[in-house]
Amino acid sequence: MFLFAAIAFPVVLLGLLLAMERVERPLNAADTRKGIEGFLDNARPDEVNTFVNQGMAAGLDRYRRRLRRPPPGKHRASAAG
Repeated sequence: MFLFAAIAFPVVLLGLLLAMERVERPLNAADTRKGIEGFLDNARPDEVNTFVNQGMAAGLDRYRRRLRRPPPGKHRASAAG
């Protein structure tokens, strides 16, 4: 029984580490683009004004909403036709 546990434990631990890496990778990619560094590099004047007047949370929220919005002219074409 001890031999089985000694062999199975590293394999299970390695599996958990690989699963955590798969979960963490998209979170890190999203954070670097939408974080405070991205905000300071790419914010519009109105977003900076919101940041100064209302605080970091409101300014970042406004910036992230703009990033989620599709650019003008890039929306999906309607199926009516």
